[in-house]
Amino acid sequence: MMSQSIPAVLVFSGLDPSGGAGIQADIETLASHGCHTCPIVTSLTVQDTHDVKNRVPVDPGLLYEQASVLLSDIEVSAVKIGLLDDCDVVESIHRIITTHLELPVILDPVLASGGGTAFNDQEVQDAIRELLLPQTTILTPNSREARILAPEGDNLGACAMALLDHGCEFVFITGTHEPTEKVCNTLYGNHRKLEEFTWQRLEGEFHGSGCTLASSIAGLLAQGNEPMTAIYEAQEYTWQSLNNGYRIGQGQSIPNRFFWVEND
Repeated sequence: MMSQSIPAVLVFSGLDPSGGAGIQADIETLASHGCHTCPIVTSLTVQDTHDVKNRVPVDPGLLYEQASVLLSDIEVSAVKIGLLDDCDVVESIHRIITTHLELPVILDPVLASGGGTAFNDQEVQDAIRELLLPQTTILTPNSREARILAPEGDNLGACAMALLDHGCEFVFITGTHEPTEKVCNTLYGNHRKLEEFTWQRLEGEFHGSGCTLASSIAGLLAQGNEPMTAIYEAQEYTWQSLNNGYRIGQGQSIPNRFFWVEND
């Protein structure tokens, strides 16, 4: 039997039955990066490619038990966190990453669906700030999420500084929602702006782009890349996934996370 050569990534994320976002997006992305996904569902949702209709958080005790059993058996190289819509679930994940792990943690703060439905309330957002941001290696909010998580900031740079003050090592704010000709993503760390990345804006709207980006970063870190390299290469991968996206329903397009198979 071969010894483990495929890095494993522990993923906490919601279940999206459309397959566009959430845990399936994470699994597809990590598989594309040669990683094995250890998936733990945080919330069961009722949604399609238009929007979320309903959601039910999982039992936090079960989530904690799942992660504990996995970590006693499998060597994990990174952690990716997505949808969180319950304070007790946030607390369970906090216990896991502080008790069991000293690993890179990539947190995608999913605060609303692509259709605009809010996933969590002020109490959950406060729990994310207080319990998870201090444990986060790379936070990947879009500009709207950055403003919600750091309302004290009067611009995105100030929001990033506030989030860094909460304990994140890096804050990577994506600019898809900003009214600019091109998409501008900005990386902050060490209490300053580190780098700005500009990408061609694609037409249409996409379901699962944030999950794809965060999981791509997690997979690249699990493969041993440095954060700056992982962040740049993850943007390239995500842009190509969107550029090769497809519509499976009547709403938003789905990223094609296996575009490289067709291109090869």
